[in-house]
Amino acid sequence: MTQISKKTGLWLGGFGALGSLLLFAGDMLFYYNGDKTDFLLNMSQVSSERIIWSGIFALLAMWLYLAGAGQIFFAFQPESAGMRWGSFLSFAMVVSAYGVVHGAYTGIAVAAKNAAALGLPPQEFAALAIAVNQALRKTVYFPFGVFTILFTISVWRKRTHYPRWILFFSPIVPFLLQGSILDHLTGKALAIIGGGYLNLILLLFFLTSTLALAYSKESQ
Repeated sequence: MTQISKKTGLWLGGFGALGSLLLFAGDMLFYYNGDKTDFLLNMSQVSSERIIWSGIFALLAMWLYLAGAGQIFFAFQPESAGMRWGSFLSFAMVVSAYGVVHGAYTGIAVAAKNAAALGLPPQEFAALAIAVNQALRKTVYFPFGVFTILFTISVWRKRTHYPRWILFFSPIVPFLLQGSILDHLTGKALAIIGGGYLNLILLLFFLTSTLALAYSKESQ
């Protein structure tokens, strides 16, 4: 069976973290407009160049995210082949969807800008693009749920290179806490953290995952 070295596993996590930062920057190119927190309105006002670069960042980030998914394959090497491949593939499906969903946001941004150019509310042309984006997001819930279940079971049973405390940083935790966290933010803090929240979830996961594996005696 294919084995990944610890050094390679740590590098892969670094690629994943870099992908998170890159796509977070892509989010800011879409959304950031000072302390304004109406993201659809912000997208109607940003330059066309920002929208184009945000789309490019999505493609580059997806490649980095897929490389980062290899860290899961390394961390699950003590597990059975089925659990290892199931965790790796479901996580790869989730992170690749980040690039696809973000890319689909370009349709929302373009529709919002076109509406604004005609003096209409940005949502006037964006309804279909938003519906497509929501459908894509809902489709990702299944592999996300599969990964969460397999990850939790294997880590709790100590069948991976991870310590159990990594479960506190599983992507499902900040995902479920999103409302509670963002409800306490306003202005620029909400624009930055709220606009890039989903990528910040993966940044937190890749950083803590890499740290946990770097210091885990089991992964020597």
